[in-house]
Amino acid sequence: MPTDNYQEMFPIVDEEGNITGAATRGECHSGSKLLHPVVHLHVFNSKGELYLQKRPEWKDIQPGRWDTAVGGHVDLGESVEIALKREVREELGITDFVPERLTNYVFESARERELVFVYKTVYDGEILPSDELDGGRFWTLDEIKSHLGKDIFTPNFEGEFQRVSFDKSATTGR
Repeated sequence: MPTDNYQEMFPIVDEEGNITGAATRGECHSGSKLLHPVVHLHVFNSKGELYLQKRPEWKDIQPGRWDTAVGGHVDLGESVEIALKREVREELGITDFVPERLTNYVFESARERELVFVYKTVYDGEILPSDELDGGRFWTLDEIKSHLGKDIFTPNFEGEFQRVSFDKSATTGR
C-alpha cells in the first residue's frame, strides 16, 4: 500500500507566496501551522459537471473523502505553474489543458496551513486516475450542493466550493 513521504521537502511561504524557508511534509502536517503552497485544479466537462477525486484510505489528511479533482503540494524549488502541470499529469494523466487561475487563499485546519492556488479548466478528454487516488467521477453542481455538510467531501473542498463561484458561464468559458 502506498504511503505519504513524510521526508518530502516543501517550501515555507508567507501569505504572498514568498519563500521564507523549507520543511518536511511531516513537519508541515504535524500541527506546526507552517504555511506551505499547494495547487488545486477544478476540472469541468463541457456539460458543466465537476470532476472530483476520491482520496484513498491511506492518505494522512482526509482519507476516504471526495476532493478537488487535483490537489497537490508545490515541491521545494518548483514554481506554482510547474507544480500544477506535474500534479495534473500524476493524478489524472492529463497533459494538454489550459488552466485559468481563479484565486488564492490561506486554508487552515488543526494539522496544517496551506496557501492554496486555485485554477479551473474545461476538459472532455480521457481521465486516468493514478494509484494516488481511489478513483473519481463527474458530479453535477446540484449533486454537490445536495451533499455539502454530510461528511462526504473534504472541508477544504467544501470551503473552496462555496468561496469560488461556479456558475454556468464560469464552467463553459463563455
